[in-house]
Amino acid sequence: MRDQLFEGTAARGSDFAFTREVAEVFDDMLLRSVPFYVEQQMVIKELAKKFYTPDTRIYDLGSSTGTTLMNMARELNDDQPQLIGYDNSMPMVEKARGRIKAQGLDHLIDIRYGDINDAPLEPASIITLCWTLQFVRPLHREALLRRLYEALVDGGALIVTEKILTNSSDMNRLFIELYYEFKKRNSYSDTEILRKREALENVLIPYRIDENMALFRKAGFQVVETFFQWYNFVGFVCVKKP
Repeated sequence: MRDQLFEGTAARGSDFAFTREVAEVFDDMLLRSVPFYVEQQMVIKELAKKFYTPDTRIYDLGSSTGTTLMNMARELNDDQPQLIGYDNSMPMVEKARGRIKAQGLDHLIDIRYGDINDAPLEPASIITLCWTLQFVRPLHREALLRRLYEALVDGGALIVTEKILTNSSDMNRLFIELYYEFKKRNSYSDTEILRKREALENVLIPYRIDENMALFRKAGFQVVETFFQWYNFVGFVCVKKP
């Protein structure tokens, strides 16, 4: 279904939530709003294949409609992985479960409703946070990342994709301007872009690259690298070394 949520609604800064209406159009929203979304998903599943250890869990926190987990399940099917997604939006959970069952992957993937800040975690070799950490309250991010580090087995990887700020306010404005041009090329109107921005203003709180990296290292990760950047979108891979 095509994303037209912000065509005819007045949105305030705190209005954006992962409602049933958002869940219905979320896949289209991602494809049209996240630069190189398909390519980033390809890299995530390639990294997962390299870092996955049999008999460990794979978690996707903020699993939305289940795309990341389905991609990884197909990539790792021979190893019979145990993939678990958590999301605090029941409409997203229901949408993901339906998609996963339709693809015949429900024997591999378990989607659970819950807050990622206190979701139970068993030993894992892969944990993904895809455009999710930016929605976690800043005061909770350090504790969350520490929990994820402790849940990973030695050699396991945390894969994070995020929107970021730049060190320069001028470059930050430029990157945002270019991002909005990207959205216009994908058929979003100026009105839709403005209303979405207002709706996310107090909900999505990005950090700079160095601030994110400092958080990952403080949580314990010895290896922290970027694997992708397009203006104000970045992918990180963080490895727990023995």
